[in-house]
Amino acid sequence: MKVLGITGGVGAGKSTILDYLNRRYHARIIEADKVGHFLMEPGQKVYYHIVETFGSGILRGDQSIDRQKLGKLVFDDQEKLVKLNSLVHPAVKEYIASEIEKERKEGKVPFVAVEAALLIEDHYDTICDELWYVYADEDARRRRLAASRGYTSAKSDSIMKNQLPDEIFRESCQFVIDNSSEIVQNTYEQIDRGLKEHGIL
Repeated sequence: MKVLGITGGVGAGKSTILDYLNRRYHARIIEADKVGHFLMEPGQKVYYHIVETFGSGILRGDQSIDRQKLGKLVFDDQEKLVKLNSLVHPAVKEYIASEIEKERKEGKVPFVAVEAALLIEDHYDTICDELWYVYADEDARRRRLAASRGYTSAKSDSIMKNQLPDEIFRESCQFVIDNSSEIVQNTYEQIDRGLKEHGIL
């Protein structure tokens, strides 16, 4: 069973790719973001580490972590952000590795697709067989972010400038899906070809 890492800039359309891999091929999809949210829930080890580090002021009335409050706390403080990432990211990767192991043992899915914004920076190549880059030109990404999330041009700018440049994505990944087109069939055909050519299936 192969493990495919999916990455790309904000607004590139990674969700479209994951949805297709799940619907068409019944792949197990693991999203690092969702795993992070799960590990921050009360009762999880990461939850206690975060509360211990940042204090009970980040908690809601029901004792869950208010991610907005936490975000504001670390947004302008590089040291706090590094600390938060050091608590969350390794735990997320460890959890994903254990889920992959479970899927290997059960042998019920054709492959696993792992999506993470920091797939390259957090060295997911150690647990993935291949990394795939979902590319979309900047105009397409801006349009999508405005339509789906209501982002202003300035907000899109601020996120994009903190992400890896296109050439680093291309150097680090074994396959590129160009998802700039609004004709989704074009994207699906690239995925089908990539899965066959790269022996994922």
